[in-house]
Amino acid sequence: MKINDTIFERSVAKEIKKYLYTDDIIVLHGARQVGKTSILYNLDRYLQSQKRSTYFIDLEDLRFVKILDAGVDAFINLLREEGMLSASGKRIFVFIDEIQYLSNPSSFLKLLGDHHKNIKLIVSGSSSFAIKSKFKDSLVGRTVNFEIFNLSFSEFLLFKHYFFENGKVFTSKKTDELKTLFKEYTLYGGYPKIVLAPELGKKEKYLQQIIDTYVKKDIRDLAEVKDIDKFNKLLEALASQSGQQLNIAELSNTTRIAKQTIEKYLFIMENTYIIKLVRPFSKNIRSELFKLPKVYFYDTGLMQMLWLKGLQREIIGNVFETAIFAELIKKYAQDAVLYWRTKDKKEIDFVLKIKNDLLPIEVKLNFKQFNPSAIQYFNKHYGIDKYRVVSLNGEPTNKFYVYPWDI
Repeated sequence: MKINDTIFERSVAKEIKKYLYTDDIIVLHGARQVGKTSILYNLDRYLQSQKRSTYFIDLEDLRFVKILDAGVDAFINLLREEGMLSASGKRIFVFIDEIQYLSNPSSFLKLLGDHHKNIKLIVSGSSSFAIKSKFKDSLVGRTVNFEIFNLSFSEFLLFKHYFFENGKVFTSKKTDELKTLFKEYTLYGGYPKIVLAPELGKKEKYLQQIIDTYVKKDIRDLAEVKDIDKFNKLLEALASQSGQQLNIAELSNTTRIAKQTIEKYLFIMENTYIIKLVRPFSKNIRSELFKLPKVYFYDTGLMQMLWLKGLQREIIGNVFETAIFAELIKKYAQDAVLYWRTKDKKEIDFVLKIKNDLLPIEVKLNFKQFNPSAIQYFNKHYGIDKYRVVSLNGEPTNKFYVYPWDI
């Protein structure tokens, strides 16, 4: 992302760079407007600074879609006409944005990757759903995939030109500044364009445009959903329930949408990076746990626009919990974030599971609201002596109480 001639490198870009000189096809997945195109442009600039040959294709331009859909030979002819292919067979780096618009991207990428080793492919797609439905098993072992989310809080601070070094002990003044900034991050979300918009009205307008584009392009066109009104109704209902258990039967009664249709729509929403269904953690006490997942939105700004039809001035509890969920997903892996609840309603917001290591996490608007009984029960059951209470208000009284930037 470029702001006032300053290029901010997203955290994931460092990881992507490790694969620029392998034979893998690099694939970026993620929702619309989270910054995939900016990452591609920044990688393009980086390679040019290394004196490498690059070529950029945006498939929002239908002329390119037509050429690439015609096949690999047509694409190679395009590169020749552009003077990009040399007789020496020197490697060229080709960026393709919005790969899901091709009718058969899997075949195109496979043939290009297998028969033109001098062409390194870096591609992006706004819809994992569309990519997964169009990508076949023939690409297994040929791609390396990166999930791109909206900005993490540390990236948000970078975009705000605010210096932050993780793990430092901060003065009370610095802590208060970070609290104010995390409040803004929670209220408005982490889409780069929304973070950079100076006025609340513009933030709301841009978020609504993201919603409208998502529904029109990913849902109507790519996922071929016919009843857009029903889809919107479900999207709005889910936004009001972010952080709650998802009961499809109840949701069906509330929205008057068939359970089978809801399941289909949930699958699409998950694979287009709008929501995530968080599964319950269980080990040896499986019979004690509900099997219902909890639903979370990836972006708090989007969630509030769908639910409350506008951005708020103060943080609501489930919005803060959703913001912490989004941070955990970005810092760890999607499958590492679970929740825990027993039949007698003992509940822990999140259980972070990394390999065999467990960390229970409670989220509260104020540290004083924390009741330790559920975590004490959980830790006794699983032989754990650590936990985290994450809050924005009040003072942490021990090492287990942390602010959001310390999770």
